[in-house]
Amino acid sequence: MSAEQNHGFEKDVSGGAPAAPAPAAPNAPMGANGLPGGMTAEEHRSRFGYGPLSHVNTQEAVLRPFGGEFQPGLYKSVETRKFANPAPLGLCAFALTTFVLSCINMGARDISAPNIVIALAFGYGGLVQLLAGMWEMAIGNTFGATALSSYGGFWLAFAIVLTPGGFNIQSALTENGDETMFYNSFGLFLMGWFIFTTIMLFCTLRSTVAFFSLFFFLDITFLLLGVGYIQRNDAGVPNPPVIKAGGFFGLLAAFAAWYNALAGIADSSNSFFVIPVAHFPWSPTGRARRDKTERETV
Repeated sequence: MSAEQNHGFEKDVSGGAPAAPAPAAPNAPMGANGLPGGMTAEEHRSRFGYGPLSHVNTQEAVLRPFGGEFQPGLYKSVETRKFANPAPLGLCAFALTTFVLSCINMGARDISAPNIVIALAFGYGGLVQLLAGMWEMAIGNTFGATALSSYGGFWLAFAIVLTPGGFNIQSALTENGDETMFYNSFGLFLMGWFIFTTIMLFCTLRSTVAFFSLFFFLDITFLLLGVGYIQRNDAGVPNPPVIKAGGFFGLLAAFAAWYNALAGIADSSNSFFVIPVAHFPWSPTGRARRDKTERETV
């Protein structure tokens, strides 16, 4: 099977039948064109042809999970709607901001303060990723809306905490030069995001290896950074080896996010190849491939 055929197979919606429009209200007046409320055909299509789940029967019209959409579940693809796929935008915003912070956590170029990340956290990782999450909400993707909007909120909160002289959060948690309270507070902040990411990780177990890997690396990143801030070294500062390990896994999470974004951007209109995402054998696509005969897969 060629890469293009395989790509089409992964994005194919079983059944092929479009979702049925929502029934009109019992007392709604019918127009001359037979549509309720005098709506035009275009208005009727725009109202009932797409949107949150679009009245899809998830047992009859489902999309096998594939790379490039922030959706591990079995819902219709954005390809049939009048929306672009917002997932690559959110993934790229997350990836770049995470990449820069992780490099700093690993001590790249002897940079010791993460202040440069504040601009990225406000403008790209925060605002742009939050917008991508809202657009995921518009196409009916609950997982994508929850994850992208939440991580956009994380970067905004991160920037608020570290903005010098702006919100005075760090100085308010510092007593006579002792930053123990701030480090403990920031460690709890990171551990809370570790718990949230673990919840998101559970929802990717039936998707693809690339999608699962993104959340797995991010989960380990939050865990290590949280531990690094709570369990400090003898000098009373965040544990350098643990913080560096968190930075390493953060880099892996950033490149995994970029990989998934590329899987959503590259198609037959702009690329000569389709990005492989390695389906789990227990996923719907993996089971479908196992059920195909050798002749069908040639």
